[in-house]
Amino acid sequence: MQDYSDATLYQLTQQLAQSLQSKGLRLVTAESCTGGWLAKCCTDLAGSSGWFEGGIVSYSNQIKQQYLDVQPSTLEKYGAVSEQTVIEMASGAIQNFDADISVAISGIAGPDGGSVEKPVGTVCFAWADKQSVFCNTFHLRGNREFIRRQAVFIALDGLVKKLASTEYYA
Repeated sequence: MQDYSDATLYQLTQQLAQSLQSKGLRLVTAESCTGGWLAKCCTDLAGSSGWFEGGIVSYSNQIKQQYLDVQPSTLEKYGAVSEQTVIEMASGAIQNFDADISVAISGIAGPDGGSVEKPVGTVCFAWADKQSVFCNTFHLRGNREFIRRQAVFIALDGLVKKLASTEYYA
């Protein structure tokens, strides 16, 4: 079973920080269901101002539209919890906050808010840089806190893996 403890999140954040610093890149986060937890992990590390540009908690559709350039038509057609929305969130975060890499998270942490089509635990992610965006949807299990904790882990892990890919080697 995967370890989602605070110590594991801290270790992953340290790996992320080292990778970003070695490549001279800056990160921005666009969070919904995690409510800034990912940004907190980043700022828990001393010296994070050297690689962490900042983050936005875009819990409402209005904030997603106003600060992350999510199109109203995307929200209407696909909903806030969709790969289409997190792609626009991640891209908008890079564009509007002048960062090199971003991650966007939107999901249904529960205990309410789920549907047959999108049950509680549905969380969409997008990882972006200035050239490309990768997205994925996970169906997580557990209570609200555990779903959110898993989402932070997945976001961090995805960033570490994206930065380890060959496209970021000089």
